[in-house]
Amino acid sequence: MRFQTIIHLSGLMLLLSCSGNDKLFGDTEIVKWKDNKSAAISITYDDASINQFRQALPIMDTIGFKGTFFINTADIPRSQHGPKFIGRPLPEIIKATASTLTNAENLFERASALRFLDIENAIEQHNQAGSLFEQNKISEAYKVVDDAYAAVRKKKSTSEIRPVLLKPPFITWPEIKAFAAAGHEFGSHTISHPRLAVLDEQNILYELEKCKQEIQTQLGAEHTFSAECPFGTENERVMEYAYKVYPALRNRMPETFLVELNRGSSHTPGEYEKEYIQWQRGPLKKTTVDMMKSWVDTLLVHDNVWLVLTFHGIDGVGWEAKPHQELKEFFTYIKKHEGKLWVATFGDATKYMRERMSASANVEKQNDKILVTLSHTLDKNQYGVPLTLKTYVNSDWKEVLVKQGNKSETVSSLSDDVGTYVLYQATPNESSIELSKNL
Repeated sequence: MRFQTIIHLSGLMLLLSCSGNDKLFGDTEIVKWKDNKSAAISITYDDASINQFRQALPIMDTIGFKGTFFINTADIPRSQHGPKFIGRPLPEIIKATASTLTNAENLFERASALRFLDIENAIEQHNQAGSLFEQNKISEAYKVVDDAYAAVRKKKSTSEIRPVLLKPPFITWPEIKAFAAAGHEFGSHTISHPRLAVLDEQNILYELEKCKQEIQTQLGAEHTFSAECPFGTENERVMEYAYKVYPALRNRMPETFLVELNRGSSHTPGEYEKEYIQWQRGPLKKTTVDMMKSWVDTLLVHDNVWLVLTFHGIDGVGWEAKPHQELKEFFTYIKKHEGKLWVATFGDATKYMRERMSASANVEKQNDKILVTLSHTLDKNQYGVPLTLKTYVNSDWKEVLVKQGNKSETVSSLSDDVGTYVLYQATPNESSIELSKNL
């Protein structure tokens, strides 16, 4: 007797076909994390300061971890798109500030141009205005902008200067290409790290789109999936623009199956029971290694937490720089628990979760074989990360041959309190997976 049932597990639809005599044989689920691990960790870096690549990346390579680097492309030599103000000539804007104070109608234009003014601390004042704006301190933001333009009028300079972000030495595109070829992910952090919340539309889009274009030209489309808008902004207007350009933002992941606890959140993963919890932590200078290790310990007592780490400066170079010795100790601690922790790039972890939550597995038993057809409804050009499947087999299947297309592997069976099963990787939307006893 053959029957089929549709089972809903955590948002997953699995179509199972079993014989009445072997109720478990063929039962299949897509497990929560790759290799059925307990949690996931993504190690990310912002800004592309040099010691991320000279100090931190070699440590990760030695240990065997792949990271995600959100890069500002302006200061990478031979980039095609540099910082640029899009809009009216600066002299016109400067002249208008003499007679009209900053207000809701002109803030975005003036704040966009502010970084390019020929005065000291132009970038810092732009950043301050943006920070105040995002804190809803609007009048204070206006005053910062007015003071900056008063300074440039006093100086009587209408020259447009190039915002300087990092000091040399700089990482180069050939080096980045080699790191990408080794499995590290590179995502967008905009061209020149502005406060996007106080830019007007054309300048927001320039920073987002041209950074994406630069990365695609230099590294290929596979590195245009992930982005982080500077300063961890969650400004709704910025998020709306950014999600039209990038499929995944570390700033915001509006998934119905996920709770997002960003860096500033005081909530803990144990407070929530969603299918997934993205728990961001941003180690600062004062953050101890013991504190960082405690984050890992938290993962080990849950099964739904994705820890997203955000590092900036390393060894005195960059914001809130951490000594590389602390990173080595911390990463070694993660490695110690690698049997339960999946260390993945931000993009791969995002793709795995989204694929799993939209996937279905059609399972059919044929004599001494199990056929599994795995598919998801996402864009096949962007989503193709292998998923880990758990399929129950007969207890005498000690070794199982798993085939998909021209790929095959032999896996050893495992057992739990329910029965005998195998774990294996399968790529969605490709040919069926065939499981059989390895003779």
